[in-house]
Amino acid sequence: MNITEIYCDVDGFCQVFLPAWQCSQLPKKTKRQCAFTMSPVEVIT
Repeated sequence: MNITEIYCDVDGFCQVFLPAWQCSQLPKKTKRQCAFTMSPVEVIT
């Protein structure tokens, strides 16, 4: 597998997993200020 195939597989997984995961999270009371700029797909890859 090359990096492009891995990225596409991870992106497909995140498209399904992240919305379901976010729905199961507890409500946030405060908003975090974070300088994080990478997408979840980039982090996982």
